[in-house]
Amino acid sequence: MRPVREAEGRAVLRRCFEARGLHIEEDVDLQAEGVAIVLDGYDRARRLGYEFVTSEAGDREEVTPEVVAALEARMAAGSLAVFLVDEEDIDSEADLEAAALRFLDEIGKRGLL
Repeated sequence: MRPVREAEGRAVLRRCFEARGLHIEEDVDLQAEGVAIVLDGYDRARRLGYEFVTSEAGDREEVTPEVVAALEARMAAGSLAVFLVDEEDIDSEADLEAAALRFLDEIGKRGLL
């Protein structure tokens, strides 16, 4: 089985997020507790987005433990929600879609959608 490529993963995530009524902008610069990251997709009004971490896009240099910790701090404070998923943790586009839908379901339960 070949890995899900960056463009394919981004397309799956965009489709999932837009199906839930989010208005996705691509390649959004975000500052999180003084740490910068460019998210693959983000709805500024709802403060919800996603990042598909791939070697192909060079994301491993940007999505460091410090960046993840800063995003998690902002998520814990309720100021945003970001679905971070690593290509190494999924096996297919269907697997990625299922993970994204689980995230969106949880966000919905918390009243953020």
